[in-house]
Amino acid sequence: MALCAIGFIPCIPASGQSSTDSSSMDNGLQMLQGLSPDQRDAIMNQLGIGGGAGGALGGGSQSLGGGNQQNDQLQGAVDQDFADQLKRQQEEIDLRSPYLQGDDWVIVSIDINPLPPLYQSPNQQLQQQQQQQLANGLPSIGGLPASALSAIQANSPAAAAALGGAAVQSSNGVGPNSNTNGNNANGGNGQGTGNASGPANPNLQPVVKPDLTDEELKERDKLLDLIRSKNPYQLSHDGALFLPGFAPIPLGGLTEDLAALRIQVEPAVRDFYIRVTKLPLKKLGTAALKPFGYDLFDRRVSSFAPVTNVPVPADYVMGPGDQVNVQLYGNQNRQLMLIVGRDGRIQFPILGPINVTGQTFESVKSALEARVERQMIGTHASISMADTRAIRVFVLGDAKRPGSYTISGLGTITSALFAAGGVRPVGSLRNIQLKRQGAIVRRFDLYDMLIRGDTTDDVKLLPGDVIFIPPIGSTIAVEGEVRRPAIYETKGETSIAQIVQLAGGLTPEADLGNAALTRIDSAQHRVVLRVDLATAGVKGEPVRNGDNLRVSRLRPKIHAGVLVQGYAYSTGVYAFHPGMRITNILRAVDDLKPNADLHYLLIRRELPPDDRIVILSADLAAALRAPGSAADMPLMPRDQITAFDLQSSRDRVIEPLIQELKEQSHGGSPEAVVRIEGSAKVPGEYPFEEGMTVRDLVRAGGSLSDGAYERNAELTRYQVVNGDARKAELIEVNLAAVMRGDPTANIRLEPFDNLSIKGVQAWTERDEVILRGEVKFPGKYAIKRGETLRSVLLRAGGLTDFAFSDGAVFTRKELKDREQKELDMLAVRMQNDIAFLALQGAAANQAGAATALSVGQALFTQLKATKAVGRLVIDLQQTQRGAKYMDVTLRDGDELIVPKKQQEVTVIGEVQSATSHLYRPELSRDDYIAMSGGKTRRADGGRIYVVRANGSVVINNGGRWYNSGNVRIKPGDTIVVPLDAEHLPLLPLWQAVTQIIYNVAIAAAAVHSF
Repeated sequence: MALCAIGFIPCIPASGQSSTDSSSMDNGLQMLQGLSPDQRDAIMNQLGIGGGAGGALGGGSQSLGGGNQQNDQLQGAVDQDFADQLKRQQEEIDLRSPYLQGDDWVIVSIDINPLPPLYQSPNQQLQQQQQQQLANGLPSIGGLPASALSAIQANSPAAAAALGGAAVQSSNGVGPNSNTNGNNANGGNGQGTGNASGPANPNLQPVVKPDLTDEELKERDKLLDLIRSKNPYQLSHDGALFLPGFAPIPLGGLTEDLAALRIQVEPAVRDFYIRVTKLPLKKLGTAALKPFGYDLFDRRVSSFAPVTNVPVPADYVMGPGDQVNVQLYGNQNRQLMLIVGRDGRIQFPILGPINVTGQTFESVKSALEARVERQMIGTHASISMADTRAIRVFVLGDAKRPGSYTISGLGTITSALFAAGGVRPVGSLRNIQLKRQGAIVRRFDLYDMLIRGDTTDDVKLLPGDVIFIPPIGSTIAVEGEVRRPAIYETKGETSIAQIVQLAGGLTPEADLGNAALTRIDSAQHRVVLRVDLATAGVKGEPVRNGDNLRVSRLRPKIHAGVLVQGYAYSTGVYAFHPGMRITNILRAVDDLKPNADLHYLLIRRELPPDDRIVILSADLAAALRAPGSAADMPLMPRDQITAFDLQSSRDRVIEPLIQELKEQSHGGSPEAVVRIEGSAKVPGEYPFEEGMTVRDLVRAGGSLSDGAYERNAELTRYQVVNGDARKAELIEVNLAAVMRGDPTANIRLEPFDNLSIKGVQAWTERDEVILRGEVKFPGKYAIKRGETLRSVLLRAGGLTDFAFSDGAVFTRKELKDREQKELDMLAVRMQNDIAFLALQGAAANQAGAATALSVGQALFTQLKATKAVGRLVIDLQQTQRGAKYMDVTLRDGDELIVPKKQQEVTVIGEVQSATSHLYRPELSRDDYIAMSGGKTRRADGGRIYVVRANGSVVINNGGRWYNSGNVRIKPGDTIVVPLDAEHLPLLPLWQAVTQIIYNVAIAAAAVHSF
């Protein structure tokens, strides 16, 4: 993985996104192998991998054993981490790879306008980051920082030269991820083409395009619509894109950005903006099948060092390099370690040289022990094998890495295959040949080991043996409901039954009568043959090379069961038996959850032979009262019973059923739907049942609500007259008689009938008002229709002795909503005025425009933060005295707040210190303003007004006969000094805004004081 950082070897980023295809991997490997061993070692040391890469990445002989521990570590750390990773990338390119390949699906977006930045691909974003790095003087090649480039240059000039070329390409905008356009790129001098934005070149003259005629515009729009309508596109097997009306455009191996550039080269679309997006679709069916057995070699093998901790088999053939351990006991007690020399003999002290090569270990052991007892009187020997020798074998043919390998003397054919990285997908797994001195001595079928665990033919190797892997033989693809879907190589399996057995057999979900065999016949036509796997004769039908057997899955339908779902405790599938009824499943009311609707069970039924859907309903309460009666409905296989509650809506269950009924309807059969609306507990559309009555529809709607008018209802019936007009008929229904059980009043319904249940006049939920503050019995009070505030106050015991009736605050929900809408509209108007003022000031260069604009912005901010209170100004004293014109008719949600007696007067607005003062009868309005520090320079002294404690406003009208300074101030009053907006262009609106803000703030303070 570390090698990918320098650009030689493609890597997989942390997100799991592959960044290359097989051809680029091969090129990277060849580039690295082209360097000298010293250069490779320098690069790998710099990247923290360690030296010795030459043996792992060079050609020729590869040592994997022989007792060389350093060589083992090299293979484990470099060859396995690097080569196996490379192999997996070559075989299984990630779905998120930005490189396009054959059979990929893409979306081609084309437009006459630039595509929005929101739809930039990850490659375009990465390109912008790289361009920014280049502009800042920080080149980055494949994620490698400049410091690492400097270190590589010091250790390996050749590698630095290669990287330098890549760096130059990237900086010039012609690298693989480049999408720049000459001097128009960010910080680049590139010669590529693209649409990347950057600083404009003053020497670049704009291209003036001639206007298109109406006919040309139509042709252009027609071409764009045609290209868009064919999305998505699938590339050919060779990676070519076929746009309608264009010759094949090769895109294989290109990124999404480069593919867009390639398409844009076509003259017909040169002036358009194009984006190509690869769809990371997962392969399905036959395309997703992989050849069986080849993934055995994907697992990394850490070392092939000689095995010393396992018993040596008796048929092991001795050879040069083997070590024999001799334990002498008796007259002599010695231990000897004898090594088989190159001449095939061991040098045994006292006995002399003994030839052992070519003999089995068992025969050598017997001969040595007998000879010691015969020639060394009184001495016995115990012979065992120490270390086995390392042998060199050849793995040739369609191996991943063919060549010569040094493995343990105990190594077998599979040991050599693992050493060579396994078998290529085009190589045979069933005809692996072991050649010795030019003759085939054993044929190894790897399927015997993988499927049956038979290692009989996995024989041990001798020095100089050749394992030859020929091309793959006939193959059969098996998919669907088999245990091991894959592509299998055949060898002796000539029938469908044998192929199914090779795939592990069928799953329990396999549909034996619905298998299909796809093959190419003698006329080179692809044909599909139906296969009945339940028939013995069909199983013996021969198969051919390239056949594809697909075993379908059984339909997920219950053929002998009843499904219970919804508002029940024991939901699920129940076994069906003839004569089964509802009470056989739901045996008591306790089987349903609390608050369940006992009078309406919905039953979905499929009628043979065409599985036409009908909807039925049942009254569980009636069925439980009389089990086995007509109310206890008989069930059929595959019935679906749904129980409901009386609170939730039933649309989620009923709407899909109604949709199914609508899909079944046709011109001669109207939709099997009826509707109940009005004062029912669960109004809505319900499936129509044969013989359904008004009472059944009321039962489906959860019965009547508490506010229903039970005397009569209206039934609207729609009929088509003479096939060309629809006629509506209104039928009066005696609802009281229907609910009593009168059969004459219980009208039978027809499809599309609509039953309307009237509601009792003024029947609503309980209305309540809230009394807070200085009331003898504060709290919530239920009110009757038309009740007044004085009546509720009398019920609450009246006011306390500390009540401040002049400061009572009365709020109403409707007033609050209305005031909030007005505030929002006022904010929109003020925002427009501020925008107009800004433009006007900029155009006229007015000196005071900036000041007015800042004041307006401040007022706008305050206005947006202001929330309506919904206060209604009342005179609580007049209300208590019985003045009819002052008594308020109450509504639900009204609230009365009676504060305690107040002794303060508040001054707010444009004063030096907005504060409250203790009420003193002798002080006037101006006196209180003076006590607050006086007015500011922005104050409007002519428009000062007083807000009384009850919410009423006393405004100075400016008349000479009225001296505002002598306004009588009362406890709880608020004196407001407004802003002087006379010098502002939008004076009337902004003055109103300031007054509204202050008044709402005063009301909110009064409400929130409790």
